[in-house]
Amino acid sequence: MTNQIKPAILMLLFFTVLTGIAYPLAVTFSAQTLFSSQANGSLLGSNELPLGSELIGQAFSRPEYFWGRPSATSPASYNGGASSGSNQGPTNPALIDAVQARIKALRDADPSHLEAVPVDLVTASASGLDPHISPAAATYQISRVAKARQMSPNSVSELVDRYTEARQWGILGEPRVNVLKLNLALDQHLK
Repeated sequence: MTNQIKPAILMLLFFTVLTGIAYPLAVTFSAQTLFSSQANGSLLGSNELPLGSELIGQAFSRPEYFWGRPSATSPASYNGGASSGSNQGPTNPALIDAVQARIKALRDADPSHLEAVPVDLVTASASGLDPHISPAAATYQISRVAKARQMSPNSVSELVDRYTEARQWGILGEPRVNVLKLNLALDQHLK
């Protein structure tokens, strides 16, 4: 029995050091060396004042900013620690009411805009954290943002085009616009 305890304790110590110390240090060193921005949260803004992550949406509600997809996380919107969808089906009265309220808010923000509202402006993504909107959702908001910022719609449209990301590797996903990047570019445009 005693001859089995000593090897067991040595193996426990060896694997504790290997998997609990050496491996995490190697992964952390590799990530910080090769992918520093991503390993630190893909933060946007200045080094002194990060304004957000390009991977997690934010709640923009002022008319001079593009608005992102609604968030279904709780207790607060865009809560990275509570990533989830609403799990409400298309016939759920709560979802129907929420979508109608979001459409009304978009119409109230720009009453002259009578086109159909893109679905990603009124429904949450599966994670509730999506930082992107479709180019159609960005285009839908151009007139409101241009009016609020006293810019020409063409200038705002050019920024939307510049910040529209293509499919990944040309085949994966759909074209998309990162709302935080676009709003930061709008702020820079005014300086």
